[in-house]
Formats: sequence, C-alpha cells, structure tokens
Amino acid sequence: MEGNNQTTVTEFLLLGFSGQSDQEEVVFGVFLWTYLVTLIGNFLIILAISCDPHLHTPMYFFLANLSSVDICFSSVTVPKMLVNHLVGNRSISYMGCMTQMYFFITFGNMDGFLLSAMAYDRYVAICRPLHYSLIMRPRLCVLLVAISWVITNMHALFHTLLMIRLTFCSDNTVHHFFCDPYPLLKLSCSDTFINDMAAFTEGGVIFLTPFTCIVVSYAYIFSNVLRVPSARGIRKALSTCGSHLTVVSLFYGAILGVYMHPSSSFSVSDMVATVLFTVMTPLLNPFIYSLRNHDIKAALRMIILRIRKKN
Repeated sequence: MEGNNQTTVTEFLLLGFSGQSDQEEVVFGVFLWTYLVTLIGNFLIILAISCDPHLHTPMYFFLANLSSVDICFSSVTVPKMLVNHLVGNRSISYMGCMTQMYFFITFGNMDGFLLSAMAYDRYVAICRPLHYSLIMRPRLCVLLVAISWVITNMHALFHTLLMIRLTFCSDNTVHHFFCDPYPLLKLSCSDTFINDMAAFTEGGVIFLTPFTCIVVSYAYIFSNVLRVPSARGIRKALSTCGSHLTVVSLFYGAILGVYMHPSSSFSVSDMVATVLFTVMTPLLNPFIYSLRNHDIKAALRMIILRIRKKN
C-alpha cells in the first residue's frame, strides 16, 4: 500500500457484539453478571484456602493461584467492554490495546501452566503417594509458579513487540470485544508472516508444553488406576481429578478451536468461542472446584460461622 494511503492509527474501535440496542442491553447484563460472579466466586476460594490451615497444601496453593489469575484474566477484557457500553464509546487507545493484548496473553497462558502444575500434583498424589511430601515441597511449588510467570510474561512481551512493529492503516475496526491478536493481525496492512510463524512455532511450544504435561500426567494416572482395577480406586481417581479434567477440557477445547488456524481465517464464530475461555472458564472454575470439593465447602462454612459469631 502506498504511503499516501496510510494513516497512523491512534485508537481502535471494539465492535464487540454489536447489534440491536435491546440485544446489546442483554449482552451487557449477562457480561456484568458473569464478571461479578467470577470475582466473588474466585475471591471466596482464595479466602477459604488462606483462612484454613488444612488447605495449605500444594494442590490448594495452585488452586489459589489459579483463582487469582482467573480474576485478572477476566478483568483484562470484561470491564473495558462494560465501560465502553455505559459511556457509548467503543474506542480504545493504541497503547491501551497493546497493553490489553499483553496481559491477555500473559494471564491466558498462565492459566494453562497452572493447570499443568495441578495435573502434575495429582499424578504425584495418586501414582507416588509415599513420596508426595518429599517431591511436592513448598519450594518446588513456588518455583513452578515463578518460572511460569517468567515464561508467560516473556512470551507475551515477544508477541506484543511483534505486533507493535506492524503498520495499521485507515481501518481500525476490531470485530471483537477486546484486543485479541488474531483480529488485530487481520487489520494490519503490513506483512504478518513473521507474526503468524511465531504464533505457530514459539506460540505452539508455549501452548503444547503444559498441554502435553497434562495429557502425560493423566495417562499415568489412569494407567495406574486401571492396573489395579477396583470400584473404590476408580471413584477416588475420578473424585480427585474430575474437577480438574472438566476445567482442562473447557479451557483447551476452546483455545484449540480458536487459535489452531491462521489469523486470516478468524471469524465471528471464533469471537464467540473466545467467550468460553475468557469469560465462562473463570466463571465456572469456582463452581466446579467448590461443588465437588468437600474441603473447600467445609472451609467456607467455617468462615460463615466465624462471621455469625462475631455478629
């Protein structure tokens, strides 16, 4: 494209779920409700784990971190969409868009790494129970989380810098409710080959590493359970891993459907699918883990009893 047809983009317009005004009001109400429930549900899990000494174990350490990341993950995208609807302005500044994309990539990938750490924890608990306390020491748990933060931040910085080098011309309309990398790449009038290659190579490694860890961990878990088949053993494995497998299926199923194809083929259906792992997964996590977890429910009941006694 010739230089006289190029304009420097200083902001983007987030179309979101644009449509009839009455439909937009319904969408706004649904997103507001899901965001508030996400905040409350995940905060309650963090509160229960921090207040109950019995829950100061590796599994609940990772779960508390997952809840914290889910709060941040939802807060990166949903509040901006809600504010834009309230003020009637769909714009987001260029730097605001790049910042939102950076944290979206960071927290989204951090979710995957934490899910893989939880899968490894379940593998050690079921397949090597006698060595559990020796392997899953506090230092290792903190180290796993710290390394995950470093990797995800470096990954997000790499792709944000690749995005910043691109030129955006007169079309600044993003067909999404947040600054997702794929719709942004479609807007660029520069060659996005390097970005697409980086997404499939380096991005693929970052995506597949925790996913492979989860698959391998559960392969060992189920092979160990089936080696000594018993109804009690299978029930124990399912009760221990069922919640985690449900979250993993929702999270990775949506991501595989959205990002495992070139950015040029991003469509409206992909935008709807992103709602599953950006909005619905953080919303459902507290319900999935608390409804199937007697320890969390017991800790929450104790907190309620303490509050009642103080009053």
